[in-house]
Amino acid sequence: MTQPIRERRTFRFGMFELDDDSGEFRKEGRLLPGLRDQAFRILLMLLERPRNLVTRDELRERLWSSDTFVDFDHGLNTAINQLRSALGDSASSPRFIETLPRRGYRFIAPVEIVPGASAASLSGTTTRAVEREGAFLSETKGTADSASPRSTLLSDAGDLPVVSTRIVRILFSLIQLMYLAFYIVSLARLSEVDAILAESGKPATLILVVLIITAAVGIPVRLYLLAAAAFNYRGLHLKFLKLFPLIFPLDELWALAPFLLFDHIGIGLAIGITAALLYLPFSQRSLLLMGFSR
Repeated sequence: MTQPIRERRTFRFGMFELDDDSGEFRKEGRLLPGLRDQAFRILLMLLERPRNLVTRDELRERLWSSDTFVDFDHGLNTAINQLRSALGDSASSPRFIETLPRRGYRFIAPVEIVPGASAASLSGTTTRAVEREGAFLSETKGTADSASPRSTLLSDAGDLPVVSTRIVRILFSLIQLMYLAFYIVSLARLSEVDAILAESGKPATLILVVLIITAAVGIPVRLYLLAAAAFNYRGLHLKFLKLFPLIFPLDELWALAPFLLFDHIGIGLAIGITAALLYLPFSQRSLLLMGFSR
């Protein structure tokens, strides 16, 4: 009986390509030293199930037979370390292979599977992949440029590490809750704010008007961003970049709020808190680029 012919596949991720038939491993079309058998088979399992957990038990059953007497933990750790070394990855800040302690591993980067690709076509497909990635980053940068004044101090998506979207959404939501608490507490205690301003000799009426207007604008904006993060809106980072021209001056104004309390907290602490708040708009932008732009 003739054996069914298995279709050849090429896995593309980032700048890398892996041919599951020949075992050829390439970076930007350049052939790299071959992976060891166990490392190759582990990478293949991860690439076949991107974003999904591959448990340690599954790896043991598929790659280490029950009658093979080896130190499984040592062998698995060695193979994973070889993969990370080949990919330029790290366990502490993974871009490709994420470790789930005591459970297994997960491939977190986007994977494209090209059926029937031949080695001769790899260079061309790599070029097209790089062009598509460049077009995507250009589109993201173009949106960022149209949403806020371009500065060389601001990071691009390519400058930042890949972070789990779940972690990004949690941190981003906490920032929105913090601002929301600022607005609501300030509006609830307007009389106390008025008294503080009167004691300090500041133009109380003008500052109160600015406080009320900016809080009234900020509350719906924060509620929208909080809902977008909670329900994982598609293209959240692009939506935030479009809102950045509104959010940036709003946040910078509210960063000065600690100075209203410098009589109680001291000028040094007021300066420290203000400095941290001045950075928050940029931290939100970087967070979303790390978690969503790829």
